[in-house]
Amino acid sequence: MQIDDYIKAGKIASEVREIARTKNWVGKTLYEICESVENEIRSRGGKCAFPVNTSLNELAAHYTAEPNDPKVLTDTDLIKIDLGVQINGYIADTAVSISYDSEFDMLVRTAEESLKNAMSMVKEGVRSSDIGRMIEKTVKQNGLIPIANLSGHSLEQYTIHAGKSIPNIWSIGSFSLSVKETYACEPFVTTAKGLGFVREGKTRNIFGLVSKKKTKNEKANKLLDYIWENFNMLPFALRWITKEMDEKEARLLLEDLIKNKVVRAYPVLIEANEQRVAQAEHTFIPTPTGAIVTTL
Repeated sequence: MQIDDYIKAGKIASEVREIARTKNWVGKTLYEICESVENEIRSRGGKCAFPVNTSLNELAAHYTAEPNDPKVLTDTDLIKIDLGVQINGYIADTAVSISYDSEFDMLVRTAEESLKNAMSMVKEGVRSSDIGRMIEKTVKQNGLIPIANLSGHSLEQYTIHAGKSIPNIWSIGSFSLSVKETYACEPFVTTAKGLGFVREGKTRNIFGLVSKKKTKNEKANKLLDYIWENFNMLPFALRWITKEMDEKEARLLLEDLIKNKVVRAYPVLIEANEQRVAQAEHTFIPTPTGAIVTTL
């Protein structure tokens, strides 16, 4: 495990998250927000580990801006800005929720509080189910509901979701945190009217390589090579490709790669009762006495 690269990525991610937290994004398009945050990452010597997520209101996760996305942020919106930084494939994953409507301030505060409480109990050997229990308890004490089918995750080089899950509720079946692994913890919180689950939406604008298997389409194979060289197995956005080729052609070639099961498309995740969702997230490495929170 390259702790230096994890820490370097975390420092950049933390700085960029705090810039995003304090900026007034009202009146900006989602395209402008994504491009601004991603440029802050690059200007500090980092690479994006995945497209910046700008999920609004009842969208919990997996929305990134379309090329020239016209959607404008208003002062009634709650936005989750979820960003990732990688150094040599070692990832820092962090998120902040910003509410411009005081009615939803408690959602944001509860997501942050449950994350803070989870981080306070982390050390080598702690069970993942106990972290979930702490998050659930904190959220419910504030009269809100945790999202049960979203979770944190283990991280590996060039792999964001590396197989282990850190739940946001108490759950049967768990594992002990290891000093040899890196994890992301990310509470998702919805209102008392929420169902506490997310469902998949129709929009799919984040993609990821599944294999390097060539297709019968030569142009699609060139795009496949470009994806591998630039993003490896990490997620990417259509707008990253349209900087190199025509949008219409890029869409067609991506569809071909998806049809051939070389690329997967990630659906947006929507709170099942269409209630607003807040998120907070840190990346951490357990130690025998606590945690190195790389994105603090």
